Amino acid sequence: EEVGPGLILWLPNGTIIKDLIEEFAKKTEREWGYKRVSTPNITKSGLYYTSGHLPYYQKDMYPPMRGDKGEEYYLKPMNCPHHHMIYSFRKRSYKELPLRLAEYGDCYRYEASGELFGLMRVRGMTQNDAHIYCTLEQAVAEFAAVMELHEYYYKLFGIKDYHLEMALRDPKNPDKYHGDEKMWELAEKLMREAVAKTKIPMVEQIGNAAFYGPKIDFIIKSSIGREFGVSTNQIDLYMGERFGLKYTGSDGKEKTPVIIHRAPLGSHERFIGFLIEHYGGAFPLWLSPVQVIILPIADRHLPSAKKIADKLLEKGIRVEVDDRSERLDAKIRDATLQKIPYLAIIGDKEIESKDSLTIRDRNGKDLGIMSLSQFLVKLKEEVDKKV
Repeated sequence: EEVGPGLILWLPNGTIIKDLIEEFAKKTEREWGYKRVSTPNITKSGLYYTSGHLPYYQKDMYPPMRGDKGEEYYLKPMNCPHHHMIYSFRKRSYKELPLRLAEYGDCYRYEASGELFGLMRVRGMTQNDAHIYCTLEQAVAEFAAVMELHEYYYKLFGIKDYHLEMALRDPKNPDKYHGDEKMWELAEKLMREAVAKTKIPMVEQIGNAAFYGPKIDFIIKSSIGREFGVSTNQIDLYMGERFGLKYTGSDGKEKTPVIIHRAPLGSHERFIGFLIEHYGGAFPLWLSPVQVIILPIADRHLPSAKKIADKLLEKGIRVEVDDRSERLDAKIRDATLQKIPYLAIIGDKEIESKDSLTIRDRNGKDLGIMSLSQFLVKLKEEVDKKV
């Protein structure tokens, strides 16, 4: 309460998960042709008047701050306007397109207090965001590639049950939206063409479109059957004109780029909240904050346990030693309840075998005695393949 509702404090174990997902996404997106940028958490109000978020989105924004000259600054509710400024800082050619700018950007939205919900609905978030600037001819292929990237991530995280939700305008509330009829129809047509290249099922929702165009949300279902919207994607034919973004075409004429908004992993807060439920706390080895716990049978085995822990740490394994004066059964029970992937037991027999461990997994399966080198090979393979 002292920090503020909907503002998340990440503890050490949560921060490990957050950092690992971010490192993985950055590596993946670099391989998929994205360039990383970084933008500030606040900006002058004029930028949001240009984008149209002021006044249309103002109720979802934190109140403005005032500088020493009276100018208004806002905490950014989304990264798009900042990325548009990066695109516009110099002249662009069609040869540079598609230009994919990615950022894990911090955003702040003043959600109604009654809508706040754990990690799933917050006021401060870090988004796996990117904006792709491309020609009209490239838009369908680029949007289809965005869909493919989602599928790649979801397969890796073991998410099998998901569908698309296309959010369209509410014809009864035309004042809620910007842009002309032709623009809206073309944006919808391009997105439908891109989705047709995938096998992902899609439903339509009237009235949930952004104020400047239709959008597509990925709806994923956890292992216990609850659905969550985690990712919003959009072909935007409006903001390029609004910000005066241009590129020189192959014919030498200035043209406005199409902008694709995408965030496959949504925000850290919502996606990790989903994963906690989806995995039931039993995170895969590569994401587990503690990957191995060493359980000495008696106090005399503690020096050997710590020596082995140091060797695992040197190899990048996140390991702890349970040095409590508890019975082995109690240590096994507690480690299992914490859902630590591997329990490594060390006693007289293991010490006599020189750097050997009796290995159990968190499901209670006995994997037998392994040498430290054998155990490391098993861990490394499982981490590298992100099993």
